[in-house]
Amino acid sequence: MCDTLVLKKDGAVFFAKNSDREPGEAQLVVRIPAVANDRRARLKTTYIEVDQTANRHGVILSKPFWIWGAEMGVNDRGVVIGNEAVFTRVMEKTPGLIGMDLLRLGLERGDTAEHSLHVIIEMLETYGQGGICGYRDRRLRYDNSFIIADSGQAWVLETAGRHWAAKAVTSASCISNCLTIGEDYDLTSNGLEDFAKQRGLFSGQGRLNFKKTFDTRFIPFFAASRYRLGLSSSLLKGMANGGPMHLGKMMNALRSHFKEPYAPAEGTNRDICMHAGGPIRRSQTCGSMVSRLVPKNPSHFFTGTSAPCLSVFKPAAFDPDIRFSVLNPDEKTVVGSLWRRHEEIHRRLIFNKEARDQVKRSIVETEKNILDLFEKSGPDVDASRLQAADRLAADWEEELYQKYKDLPFDYAMLSPYALYWRRMNRIDGFTS
Repeated sequence: MCDTLVLKKDGAVFFAKNSDREPGEAQLVVRIPAVANDRRARLKTTYIEVDQTANRHGVILSKPFWIWGAEMGVNDRGVVIGNEAVFTRVMEKTPGLIGMDLLRLGLERGDTAEHSLHVIIEMLETYGQGGICGYRDRRLRYDNSFIIADSGQAWVLETAGRHWAAKAVTSASCISNCLTIGEDYDLTSNGLEDFAKQRGLFSGQGRLNFKKTFDTRFIPFFAASRYRLGLSSSLLKGMANGGPMHLGKMMNALRSHFKEPYAPAEGTNRDICMHAGGPIRRSQTCGSMVSRLVPKNPSHFFTGTSAPCLSVFKPAAFDPDIRFSVLNPDEKTVVGSLWRRHEEIHRRLIFNKEARDQVKRSIVETEKNILDLFEKSGPDVDASRLQAADRLAADWEEELYQKYKDLPFDYAMLSPYALYWRRMNRIDGFTS
């Protein structure tokens, strides 16, 4: 389960996304350089081959380590994309492109948000979407929705099989694990109404309502998708109507829980910052991203770690001379990764309120110092300030590890929540 938000304010577009996946599914942040004049005719995505394109943009991706695609990312033209699982009535079971593949293709090939939108649409209509999307849950399949943005515009794209509807964002929007576009779409796939009538989903009277026609109820209900959508909408409204906008507000939005103060054991699927906890609450926020999009010098931050409420957002950019601490050396190596190292601490903090409170206080201080380098020194963030911000984030992560690496796994013996995490630790190879 995931949530994605976008807001236009103060001459910029602000983007934020949490990627909720299985708790042991490492999410790596990788930077892939631009490619020119590639002669390969075909590209192997997660499950199928597609036509390759000779010239591709550089990208920074936050991706589950085992797939080709990504949950969220940005390209060197300033386009960002985040995707959500949606469970429609017309999901295909044949192999195709999964939503994360479509996202990466949109970033590698799209020059603007609108161009990326049409890249995804073309690939969707050509190859379809389908395939196992779960890491260990091999039954998990879904269709996808997307927020696609650059410094001047943003789009919501929602899909049902090979069909789709898209809506331009005027001021703010958010998506979760349910369809949101009703009759207010700006673009749709050709033959959408005829397809819905053939499936017995649309009478043909009036304007087709995309979400009522194609959405399902069971999984969105148990995933509390509408509640998270409501919380995201409320947060966006507050930011839109509040004082000057800054990145820290979006970061804190991704740390939101349905009830505050929170404890991971008391979490719910209504939380934007998701804490896994059993068969109903199976998702964990395994990575988060926030961007401020402006025509020059956009700013991008990734946690590269689970649980944004227990993580610092770390800068990343396309400057090839800076090896940002959030970046993984490749797309698949989990051993020794930032994600894996932080996870050793995350799982120790789950049951220790005192330690969690200490960590949260240190996050506030560190992120203030990081964001001061971006937001109080003018719009032109040069290499020296990027490096200084990265050092602050890397030092925080190292201090966190050294301080808590020997903290015991203090899991109560008879707590169902503790039993769940003991099992996860055994599966994922964490000593408990």
